[in-house]
Amino acid sequence: MRTTKGAARTRAKRKLFKRAKGYRGGRRNMLRTVKETLVRAGVFAFRDRRVKKRTYRRLWITRINAACRQRGLRYSEFIHGLQKAEIELDRKSLSEIAICDPAGFDVIVESVKEVLAA
Repeated sequence: MRTTKGAARTRAKRKLFKRAKGYRGGRRNMLRTVKETLVRAGVFAFRDRRVKKRTYRRLWITRINAACRQRGLRYSEFIHGLQKAEIELDRKSLSEIAICDPAGFDVIVESVKEVLAA
């Protein structure tokens, strides 16, 4: 007698379809298309976990640059001044300070300007 995969195949298919929930058209309910789509989705997910880090860094730099220019400095000068002043703050925290605590950011900018002037 020929054996079939039976219940195991149904379970495997159900798992795949569950992962493809919310996709459009055949990408949601045709087995072969679902398999292809899930592989591709996995590739995008892997890639974009790394891209997200780059995107956030770009956002922080843009925010810092905007805050610096309001205070008469360019971003590159500001970062150079931070290194010279030995202020070790990362871009994420600098961006948060620039948004949430403008007075604190003013203090940092003033200390950077003093170091650059000397």
